[in-house]
Amino acid sequence: MQLGRVLGTVVATVKADGLDGVRFLLVQPLDRQQRPRGTPLVAADGVHMAAPGELIYFVSAREAAEALPERFVPVDHAIVGIVDAVDTLPEGGG
Repeated sequence: MQLGRVLGTVVATVKADGLDGVRFLLVQPLDRQQRPRGTPLVAADGVHMAAPGELIYFVSAREAAEALPERFVPVDHAIVGIVDAVDTLPEGGG
């Protein structure tokens, strides 16, 4: 799982089978200190309530395809939770 921040929504008028009703959101991946890491990506909203500005966690690859109501749909990333709080450990801490 990876941390991310929802930047906005993505509108798709045509979707693959199994994705009807699934929202897509633009997500900025974050590092442990919640700093941007890499480029923004599109993720399916598996929790059905993520909104712009929220801190979320998401999964990628096969796990993303299983995070939606219809399994094994063609998605690379899916939001699976909304984060309430983050406690970070010092670098090298366990």
